[in-house]
Amino acid sequence: MKQHTSLEAYPNNPSIVTIGTFDGVHIGHQKIIERLIKAAKKKKLSSVVLTFFPHPRMVLQKDSNIKLLNTIDERKNILSSSNLDHLVIQKFTKEFANLTALEFVETILVNHLNAKHIIIGYDHHFGKNRSANIDDLKIYGKQFGFEVEEISAQDIKDVAVSSTKIRNALIKGDIKTANSYLGYNFYISGSIIKGKGIGKTINFPTANLSIKEDYKLIPKKGVYVVKCFIDSQIIFGMMNIGTNPTVGGKQQSIEVNLFNFNSNIYNKNIKVEFLKHLRGEHKFESLSLLKEQLVIDRANAKLFIENTDV
Repeated sequence: MKQHTSLEAYPNNPSIVTIGTFDGVHIGHQKIIERLIKAAKKKKLSSVVLTFFPHPRMVLQKDSNIKLLNTIDERKNILSSSNLDHLVIQKFTKEFANLTALEFVETILVNHLNAKHIIIGYDHHFGKNRSANIDDLKIYGKQFGFEVEEISAQDIKDVAVSSTKIRNALIKGDIKTANSYLGYNFYISGSIIKGKGIGKTINFPTANLSIKEDYKLIPKKGVYVVKCFIDSQIIFGMMNIGTNPTVGGKQQSIEVNLFNFNSNIYNKNIKVEFLKHLRGEHKFESLSLLKEQLVIDRANAKLFIENTDV
């Protein structure tokens, strides 16, 4: 898959295009992309996904506190594992949002993407103030020589419901549901930074994770079983998301206790997949009581890993 950070960078191959934010690239999205790729092979066209960053709501609704399932880099990585030919990431701006429907079709779809076929949802709206719909797109198709293939209401419902269910599940700590709708393990990625070192004092050293993208959705506070990727290594462990109330913490932190691992990994990048939510955040009366619970958490985590295909 070739990635393009602007429409101008696309090589203008005759294409079949689908358009969307594709946050999560979940099973509903995957179904649409598979349909796109299959049609592209049949018609001997380049398969193209046109997506946007930042998310339109971040630009058009300044008070929007939307949290996304993927960072833009994560979205690229997930899509790169498909057989998609081209991913075009268009910077979303107020100027872009002000393109009329005709300008969007003629400039973006026809001139830049050389679209011959477009797969789009039945309820898709485009152009300034989202003034045009799929019927308008079909009329433009006859004018500019491209076909419009409609994604049914049921398929769109599957996509929308999946996104909503995934976000809601993660907020509740329901990792099983979230992963089933994603079709892969939900994950976060960032760099390892120095923490306060409290974990070392109770024999549970942790790697503290820093995520630079503040729009990334972080699941419910608590303890999780996780699968980590550092360099070329896979290491299992347990993760805590929370404020560390037992030691009077105020700021949220994300810490991973890696099993059977003691290398120095400061400043390294880490990818952490969520496998199971073990328990919620709890304030213990002492560090010794916290340690007792962590021993139980570790045993439960290892038991899950041993008895699950992870």
